[in-house]
Amino acid sequence: MVLVVDDDPSVRTALSNLFRSVGLRPELFASASELLESKLPDVPSCLVLDIRLPGVSGLDFQAELARANINTPIIFMTGHGDIPMTVKAMKAGAVEFLTKPFREQDLLDAVRLGIERSNEVHQKDRNLAQIRTCYEALTPREQQVFGLVTSGLMNKQIAGEMAVSEITVKVHRGNVMRKMNARSLADLVRMADTLGVNRKKQ
Repeated sequence: MVLVVDDDPSVRTALSNLFRSVGLRPELFASASELLESKLPDVPSCLVLDIRLPGVSGLDFQAELARANINTPIIFMTGHGDIPMTVKAMKAGAVEFLTKPFREQDLLDAVRLGIERSNEVHQKDRNLAQIRTCYEALTPREQQVFGLVTSGLMNKQIAGEMAVSEITVKVHRGNVMRKMNARSLADLVRMADTLGVNRKKQ
């Protein structure tokens, strides 16, 4: 999906036609506030944004989205670009800063890059949600074993730490591996890092 924010109806129409012609799905907005009020589907997308908008400017809107932890990649368009403005936008994470008139292909290339970035973020979020669901399915004891195993302790050390037998640790460890869908200890360590689980000795 491509979100287009521009206060000029003719620009919105032209961009809509361009994006539809290459199989993209455009959503059109006349202002930043109009976009914020909309319920958008959770799909990979990018935002094509005019730098000069009524109310909130494009750069201010970029900052507002960042504060709200909305990481939709942004492509700026402007008829009045200058170097400081471009630098500020790019430093804040914009994909591209296009000065009108620009080639349609330049815009499509930037949009393609933006959607690729968005897709990567969505994939990462899905992976995190899946790992978190598995972790939350562990019992408190299994979560404790998860933390100790991924901190590098051997079964014998974990048994001493938890005041249980080594066989009990092995059972818990087997359950952790199965429930987390981990193929190896390295897998489990990566999952602990992804979750931000404290892997220091507990």
